[in-house]
Amino acid sequence: MNFTLKIWRQNKPEEAGHFENYEVQHISPDASFLEMLDVLNNQLLLLDQDPVAYDHDCREGICGSCGLMINGRAHGPGRKQATCDVRMRIFDDGQTLTIEPWRAQSFPVIKDLIVDRTALDRIMQAGGFISARTGGTPDANSTPVNKEDAEEAMDAAACIGCGACIAACPNSSAMLFVAAKVSQFALLPQGQIERKERVQKMVAQMDKEGFGNCSNNYACEAECPKGIPVLHIARLNREFLRSKLA
Repeated sequence: MNFTLKIWRQNKPEEAGHFENYEVQHISPDASFLEMLDVLNNQLLLLDQDPVAYDHDCREGICGSCGLMINGRAHGPGRKQATCDVRMRIFDDGQTLTIEPWRAQSFPVIKDLIVDRTALDRIMQAGGFISARTGGTPDANSTPVNKEDAEEAMDAAACIGCGACIAACPNSSAMLFVAAKVSQFALLPQGQIERKERVQKMVAQMDKEGFGNCSNNYACEAECPKGIPVLHIARLNREFLRSKLA
């Protein structure tokens, strides 16, 4: 398969970026999107040109570092998949693919397709944890947890912090990310001690980082590679209001 790639190039955060066009040929339909970019970078290196910088790590849809905007979609077409899960067979032979970094004020571009997502780390550092000592591995029945609550907490904990929800949101809101992280603790007994402080600190840090407000656009849920629903945002709002009234 052959493709024309329209890729955002930006050498430094303070420099203006621009699109550049590249051609890649003889790409296997079974190749992943990142493997296709590897082929392009090999071509550029042979021509003594600067390769395209992009984030990647596990390439198994777990780490979330590979986030890219592909033809205007976070992580590309399809549902519930990271960029590394995208296979080239879903595109048409000869198609032009526009590849951009996440577009959000709180995600400044570092170089090319790499953005600084440490704002999410600072939100987690503000309150996305429990300080209770867990000791060794506890007995499975020592802390009873309702089955439905346990499953919903695990679903929320599936968030990989990739930032697709933020990139897809017209307001660059981080509400789904924060909601998932708050939910995973609010539903479990271990998270009750710091429940009030946690939600207040995480929301305050989210606002401090400059993320926008949620306007119920639902693009975050549609583009989330783990399919985390916006119902968690409703819980975040309830948790926040409850903390203020307590």
